[in-house]
Amino acid sequence: MSAKFRVFWSLWVVAGVVGLGLLYGKSSSSLKVFYPEMKPAVGAWGKPSHRIGEKPTEIWSNTTVEAGVLKKPLEGKVVTRVGEIIDVSCYTQLGKHGADHAECAKSCLLEGEPMGLLEENGTVYLLVSEEHDARRDGQTVLKEALINHVAHIVEVTGTYTNVNGLKTIFVQGFVKKD
Repeated sequence: MSAKFRVFWSLWVVAGVVGLGLLYGKSSSSLKVFYPEMKPAVGAWGKPSHRIGEKPTEIWSNTTVEAGVLKKPLEGKVVTRVGEIIDVSCYTQLGKHGADHAECAKSCLLEGEPMGLLEENGTVYLLVSEEHDARRDGQTVLKEALINHVAHIVEVTGTYTNVNGLKTIFVQGFVKKD
């Protein structure tokens, strides 16, 4: 299975989970973490172990603005969220997260599965490098940096979008240094 297909499939699964919640009348405030007994390895909800992402000076980077249709990216806002770094595919398909799942999650991420942030209330955010051209050209290291924090509770800052229920945080500050 190609990496692009796995990413597409994982995004489809995330959208499906969100859609089921809407279909059955569950608002984001009534979401819960699957298998809360699967505890994170490091950090706590009130005391994250690490901070990830630079607070953007602008909502979108110059390369994202340039790449936008009519140079207008979709609406976004800068947010900071606390949650557990997860492999989105295993979480949305099997409910797996936490310290006991960390090695599997790392393997899945290395194989191209999407990474995410799981909040205490069960909300899942897809995590993506923000800088469009660098991301497109393989010049970002967000995934490599986050693999070291799988199953850790961290604080993430970036630009948030919600496109038809797909919540995404675009994180700045992970362009490869020459």
